[in-house]
Amino acid sequence: MIRRFLSDSLNSSSLQTVELVSGRALIWLIAGFVLLLIPQWDRLPIWLVASCAVLAGWRWLAQSGRVRLPGRWMRTGIMLILVAVYIATVQGRFTVDTAASFFVLAVGLKWLETRSTRDFYVLFFILVYLATVNFLFHQEIHWSVINIAGVALLLIGLQVVNAPDIPGAMKKGWRRLGLMLVKTLPIVVLLFVFFPRMSPLWSVPLVSGEARTGISDTMTPGDISSLAQSSERAFRVTFGGELPAYRDRYWRGLILDRLDGDTWQQGFGKPFRRLGRVDVDGGVGPLGPDQYDVLLEPTDQTWAFALADSRAVSNNVRQTNEDLFRFDRPADSSIRYRMELVRKPPTEGASAEPDNLQRYLQLPQSGNPRARAFGQQLAGEHDNPQAVVQRLLTRFREQAYFYTLRPPAMPVDGIDSLLFDEKRGFCAHYAGAMTFVLRAAGIPARVVVGYQGGSPGADNEYLIVRQYDAHAWVEAWFPGQGWVRVDPTAAIAPERIEFGLREAVAEEGSFLENDWASPQRYGDLAVLQWASLQLDKINYHWQRWVVGYQGQSQMNLMSRLPGGIGMRELGYITAGIVGAALLLAGLVTAWQYRRVESRHPIGRLVNRWYRLCDRAGVPVRHGETPAQLAFRLAQAKPAAAGTATAFARLINKHYYGRDSETGHHGELAKMKRLLATMKRQADRPSTSSSKG
Repeated sequence: MIRRFLSDSLNSSSLQTVELVSGRALIWLIAGFVLLLIPQWDRLPIWLVASCAVLAGWRWLAQSGRVRLPGRWMRTGIMLILVAVYIATVQGRFTVDTAASFFVLAVGLKWLETRSTRDFYVLFFILVYLATVNFLFHQEIHWSVINIAGVALLLIGLQVVNAPDIPGAMKKGWRRLGLMLVKTLPIVVLLFVFFPRMSPLWSVPLVSGEARTGISDTMTPGDISSLAQSSERAFRVTFGGELPAYRDRYWRGLILDRLDGDTWQQGFGKPFRRLGRVDVDGGVGPLGPDQYDVLLEPTDQTWAFALADSRAVSNNVRQTNEDLFRFDRPADSSIRYRMELVRKPPTEGASAEPDNLQRYLQLPQSGNPRARAFGQQLAGEHDNPQAVVQRLLTRFREQAYFYTLRPPAMPVDGIDSLLFDEKRGFCAHYAGAMTFVLRAAGIPARVVVGYQGGSPGADNEYLIVRQYDAHAWVEAWFPGQGWVRVDPTAAIAPERIEFGLREAVAEEGSFLENDWASPQRYGDLAVLQWASLQLDKINYHWQRWVVGYQGQSQMNLMSRLPGGIGMRELGYITAGIVGAALLLAGLVTAWQYRRVESRHPIGRLVNRWYRLCDRAGVPVRHGETPAQLAFRLAQAKPAAAGTATAFARLINKHYYGRDSETGHHGELAKMKRLLATMKRQADRPSTSSSKG
């Protein structure tokens, strides 16, 4: 019976050592989790989001006593089911995306194990890591604010779990976080600016296999018209000199030279993609008058966009034989690169090998017989390719051809239907049809895909090129001139080339008709457009000077400072900043300690007593009461026994007595006298008689 009583007592005492999580702390943790899931909302599968909501809700209902948390075997079963669903969903595609999804699943399952304060700490650090994972996919300023807000909620929960019963804990917690931010922000900014920005020893692609909005390496009639219904940014451009005219803003990206059925695609093999990341830093000092910076949104593709007659200035982009520009690896994050316009002589590049031109004359064995015959007819009627091209453009300009985002279906011999029957299409339709006819006439031609146009940003500081600016045109080979741009859209709908897509389809009313939430759809609302441009400007500078602040950008900034600061000097400056910050923190802490001491004179006397005990060989122990310390001091210094006991009694009376506020000055004077007497008594040498 006695043994059972002792066993129950031990078990109950061991259970009491496990401190359960406070409900108020848990709700802050759940709120932080919800906020940190928002940046990944568009990439997580629906079942995973629903599972996380159910698991976190289950934990909260268990905290309120409405349900019970599952036992070990049920938790194992739930885990196996969700992992099986995950494996079935992934289907062998193991990328950074799928790894992040699995991490979110693990966080969701962790909610069922969060019972004690220790579990709270574990989940807290896991969620902080989730915030860092979010930055792999979204680095814009609004997503950064959401991540920081989520971490702030976690920190509030951490304060609540450590002091759950303090009145006004939430208000004090936010105030403490604010003061912490004010104190640390200057140091963080200085370290951000001066800490040497070195490239990593190795790198891997961040996002692989994720579908991106943008042009692809194939073009089927209707692809670009679908893309034209998106107002997402493609890239932004900052010019060192004057902006080119709207009609000259042709951003070349891809050349499609092979027709397979009704799909145009690249005839040459795709380049090998090495693992790694593209250098996102293309800053090389101030912009020259003929230079321009391009800040490209992530595409997961290797091509870069540039105006004709450009050359690469930054070393993170290279030029191909077709005067296109490529990255060595897919652009899985925002990339800034610099180009320069060069004034080529008219005949430069006008010669080409016959073998190279031959592929730009190839056509399928069959299909579109009327377009073939039309091309052969034009070749027989005109002696030079320029005249054939002008004849085609005149046909497009004078006959009833229409530019539309709602082209009719043309499933069989689509080029014949477009040219001779329907006469309604988008830029991809007309570019493909003109290339077909020119090849049938014996003129080398190719389809070029990219963007045309771009609208000014806030204060005309840069251009914004959006997905609805996607465009396709033709380049034809003229002997003595080389490749010449020929755009049938300019003949059919010149307002598209001069002013943009909105004006070209204004009568049709099809501009962004499926994107009702886009501010660009409501161009007549000046306030909305102004707000949209201001937000874009903030995010643009965030991308350029915060996210894109890399090694070369840092060196460019340092070169403007006196003294020619290099990498070694940056190391010295960083060490100095860290040392100065530590010294300042130490001085502030010492000043605050003395300030607190000056407000509590009895506290100062207690500290002096502690130092006296330490010199007497009686160091203060953790959790020791004043009476216990006085007893040990009396054993070491018997002469001070009575004085130490009286001093300890006064301490207890002051801090724990009911009338601790009364008689404060009298107690203070008495404690000073006792402490002075105790010091003299403790300094007396001990005798053998006194030990008895």
